[in-house]
Amino acid sequence: MAPKEKKPRFSENAVKVLEKRYLKKNENGEIVEDPSQMLLRVASSVARAEEKWGGKPQERAGEFYDIMADLLFLPNSPTLMNAGAALGQLSACFVLPIGDSMEEIFDALKATALVHKSGGGTGFNFSRIRPAGDRVRSTSGVASGPVSFLELFNDATEVVKQGGTRRGANMGILEVSHPDIIEFIKAKTTRGRLANFNVSVAVQDAFMEAVRVGSDWELLNPRTGETVSKVRAAEIFDLVVDSAWASGDPGIVFLDRINENNPTAHLGPIEATNPCGEQPLLPYESCNLGSLNLVRFLDGNGNFDWEKLGKVVDLAVRFLDDVIEMNHYPLPEIRERTRQNRKVGLGIMGWAEVLFEKGIPYGSRESISLGEEVMSFIQARGHAASESLAGERGCFPSWEGSSWALQGRPMRNATVTTIAPTGTLSILADCSSGIEPVYALAYRRKAFESDTLTVVNEILIRKLEERGTLNPGVIEAICEKGSAEGLDVPEDIRNVFLTSHEIPYEAHVAMQAAFQRFTDNAVSKTINLPNEASREDVRKAFWLAYESGCKGITVYRDRCKDSQVLYAGSRAKAEEEPRDGKTLPRRRPSLLRGTTVKIMTGFGNLYLTVNEMDSRPFEVFATLGKSGKDTQAHTEALGRMISLALRSGVPVEEVVSQLKGIGGSQPVWEADGIVLSLPDAIARGLERAGGFKVDLDTAEMCPSCGSPLIHSEGCIRCKSCDFSKCE
Repeated sequence: MAPKEKKPRFSENAVKVLEKRYLKKNENGEIVEDPSQMLLRVASSVARAEEKWGGKPQERAGEFYDIMADLLFLPNSPTLMNAGAALGQLSACFVLPIGDSMEEIFDALKATALVHKSGGGTGFNFSRIRPAGDRVRSTSGVASGPVSFLELFNDATEVVKQGGTRRGANMGILEVSHPDIIEFIKAKTTRGRLANFNVSVAVQDAFMEAVRVGSDWELLNPRTGETVSKVRAAEIFDLVVDSAWASGDPGIVFLDRINENNPTAHLGPIEATNPCGEQPLLPYESCNLGSLNLVRFLDGNGNFDWEKLGKVVDLAVRFLDDVIEMNHYPLPEIRERTRQNRKVGLGIMGWAEVLFEKGIPYGSRESISLGEEVMSFIQARGHAASESLAGERGCFPSWEGSSWALQGRPMRNATVTTIAPTGTLSILADCSSGIEPVYALAYRRKAFESDTLTVVNEILIRKLEERGTLNPGVIEAICEKGSAEGLDVPEDIRNVFLTSHEIPYEAHVAMQAAFQRFTDNAVSKTINLPNEASREDVRKAFWLAYESGCKGITVYRDRCKDSQVLYAGSRAKAEEEPRDGKTLPRRRPSLLRGTTVKIMTGFGNLYLTVNEMDSRPFEVFATLGKSGKDTQAHTEALGRMISLALRSGVPVEEVVSQLKGIGGSQPVWEADGIVLSLPDAIARGLERAGGFKVDLDTAEMCPSCGSPLIHSEGCIRCKSCDFSKCE
């Protein structure tokens, strides 16, 4: 008997996301299942694991279906996409080892490609690779260093698409004692470099103490163990602060703290995390994640239904353990290590809505206390559920010698809880991401056609209605501003409905630390700072995270990309300096040479001619082979404005970054990928004519819908559609 098919509670926008990425399609790209059938497919496939221990798969499938259909719990995206499908890869994140030999490095590169092909993200520690300039005995040459291999992995990621939906995400970690640490810290201050990587510096308690007291820090050759040089620890830390302030990278990973809580230390130390930093893993480990939608557990009075939450936690832990059994792993080493430790990561989403409903300001003492209460309950109940499963199915195979064995506590899973990014899951569940505050109270949402809707926070609307203070003027002001700051709304409501940039860094860090205290693995969170935040603010945030017991920290200063180094090396100044506050375009000579490229678009073939002066693009002419008069007029106008920008000294790379990734109503596939719109086609034509490439992520615009991207939970995501760089 199939599980009962109650109708899922997905919103209209969630259904559009499901249709785009999650629902099963035939070979012609036609959708062949609806949301109910998708959940039935996932529930039935995962529940088949119950047969191994004499369970009742059909009954469990019904229970699994219900908690997903009611949006109480959702597993990570690969499980929703691939359970019961041919691919069958259900894990979100992996860590792969990288040695110092060329064979080990390229074995890791191959493994990375296979993981990305299956839909997973990868994390690495590059610290074993010898520094740049070090001797290579086999060739009598010199090594290129770990940063050069980061670029190799970055380029490979660029060409391996995950099921045609998005490129894979990576985390690159380098220990602070590596001789190339300075180059690593500065790597992403160059725009477009390592665009497919998040990067973090791994620091030890000894390093933080050296920074505190002002002592030197030894840089050690990983090949020999010998001291290469000594640097003031504070100088390295200052450079991390400066780079993070300028570009959002690197983050910091506190390795000693991670390993203090490593339940399987007898198998070796943890050296790396998944792309968003919430999942520390041993080499070849993977983790299966899922999240509880907390706002769905509030009763009519705004209080938690603890009994209901406990029952769903029990089912969710069982679900995730079943996923480990039903997973099709991309490598045999991953299968072995994952089943050896059976790590799962149950987390939350919808925290911001919980605080809105209860009238509690984000970061207040009351919010911190509530966060600890909620997460301690989930952790304790999750551990109890895993212990119960151990009674049914046995402990995880490496239990002997683990911290659980030392406690005398049988456990099915080495870890149970993780606070993971929930970008797309949050759209499906119609709630906020993880433990993040809302980024805005109103935002544009792309409906995947030509329509763009402005969505205002529903809880705010309801609270204003209850107080009799809702009026069109307030709504219009919120839509325009994105927040309630300075608006004519009741002060207590304004103090509760805070957006990310209105919350001081101290409150952000305090919330992360509160949840970390009751989370087995780690917490994915971005400390979002306003543009005017200082370097000292970043420094204090890093220190506060360390002193508060966090396992890592990522900061992002709003629009910081505008102040970073745009290009490697120097650029020639514009031919004519501004006069009287005006920038004058250069005059066109009578003869220019150029290149014409042809690009397929949804409106016919685009012919883009790029003329050069002094070996740099100077003007463009854009013509459509077949199109209506209006579309041709718009194309010509865009070409003229681009020419004006180029003649005025705007770098062509900057023009491309602004145009590339803008979505349109008629995308088409070309040989090297999807062309989203006419502006996107022109950007690609400029790249081809000039022989360069600007990565989509450098534009800070969503490649799916063209809306601005935000930095949240250590990841880059779009609030208007389902795009997420990493999940």
